[in-house]
Amino acid sequence: MTFNMDSIAKKLWLTITAAIVVTIIYSYFLSYLFYEKLYVENVEENLLEEGHRLAAEYEGGPLTDELKDRIDWYSSKSETEIFIVSNPRELSACLPFDIDYETLISGTEREKLLKGKPVQKIGYEERFDRKIMAVVIPLLDENRLEGIIYLYIPLAKISEVMTDFAYLWMIAGILFLVIAIFTGTMLVRKLTKPLIDMKDAAEKVSLGDYSVKITNDSMDEIGQLAQAFNHMASSIQKEDERKKEFLANVSHELRTPISYIKGYSDALHTGIIKEEDQSKYLSLIHREAGRMERLVGDLLDLSKLDSNEFKIEKTPLPLGQLIEDSVQKYILKMREKEIEFNYEVDPDIIINGDAGRIEQVLQNILDNSIRYTDKGRITLKMFKTYSGCSIEITDTGVGIPAEDMDKIKQRFFRVNRARTRKDGGTGLGLAIAEKLISLHGGTLNIDSQLGKGTMVQINLPVLDI
Repeated sequence: MTFNMDSIAKKLWLTITAAIVVTIIYSYFLSYLFYEKLYVENVEENLLEEGHRLAAEYEGGPLTDELKDRIDWYSSKSETEIFIVSNPRELSACLPFDIDYETLISGTEREKLLKGKPVQKIGYEERFDRKIMAVVIPLLDENRLEGIIYLYIPLAKISEVMTDFAYLWMIAGILFLVIAIFTGTMLVRKLTKPLIDMKDAAEKVSLGDYSVKITNDSMDEIGQLAQAFNHMASSIQKEDERKKEFLANVSHELRTPISYIKGYSDALHTGIIKEEDQSKYLSLIHREAGRMERLVGDLLDLSKLDSNEFKIEKTPLPLGQLIEDSVQKYILKMREKEIEFNYEVDPDIIINGDAGRIEQVLQNILDNSIRYTDKGRITLKMFKTYSGCSIEITDTGVGIPAEDMDKIKQRFFRVNRARTRKDGGTGLGLAIAEKLISLHGGTLNIDSQLGKGTMVQINLPVLDI
């Protein structure tokens, strides 16, 4: 398994390996200390027990040769070096080398022996020239020290046991390290594979390939991250498609008026149009320029709404009065199209809103109703509801096909493209209206039947006064 120097896989692998090594070393020293302590304590207890058992053979009075022979025989059978002497100063006579008694048993230790307490020793003994563990058992007869039993074992034997322990532990530690590193490597590979897949997928997404998907069925944080990445890729794909469609629609919408303006202006510039027809062509140019102006204005509004830079100035607003002022602008136009218009509003309803933006919404909806209604009827009602207030604008126009209802509020969507261009619509009115109503904390709903008409419902919160 290869690692990049800065890869998370390498960092995880090194972390796991370091943790394993530190754990093994710490466990070794801790186990060694406990094992040595327990082993030494056990040896010391055995020496004391052995010494007391031998001392039980003493029945008082001067030490007999029979007792000495029994202890010498026992020493020859035991791994422990054992000596018995009538006078501790005679101890050197039992050893294969000369020793100074005063350096072997100190005055303090002699006092302890006189009290019937054993003396325990461990460490380097200069006179033996070795490290030993020793126990001295007093043999008392009515507070008189008749002799001692001296038991000792070289610490070299204990070290040999510790060395064997260290070798066994080292072998077990190396074996554990190999298994742990192998297991850790597999674990690191399993943990980092989804991250590597996500990195590769992110690079593909950055190049425009949004079809890439990460398969990870785990429910942990990495699985959740994979699901979030897939959702993000789908969202980016949809947004990219929406932007492409938006640009295509803008290009399409601008192409027609620009071509009209260029064609008519070229005709006027070259003089091929008769003087009496020039006014007509100038009017056409003016109309197409107005369409472009409205389109650019709507695009700017949508851009601000999408970027959250759009600000509305909310004030307490008598909604009934605003509606009456807005519909007055359309009375003449509805008469020209022989449209019957009725409206009924509740004058007591007050909302917290931006008058200019609410009027813009009403204009967008009324423009559509008038555009798609000929010799019909438009009705506007505004009334209080349980959760606020509702504005309903109903017409008896051509209606909207059922298959277009889900797309009616999409940008640039038109039920009748040819007719809308003729009448000057941009296809952005409902998209802008819905966003403006949303900024006021309300909702915009549309219900329509083909050939029967359309009803637009605006729901807004009201101020409690």
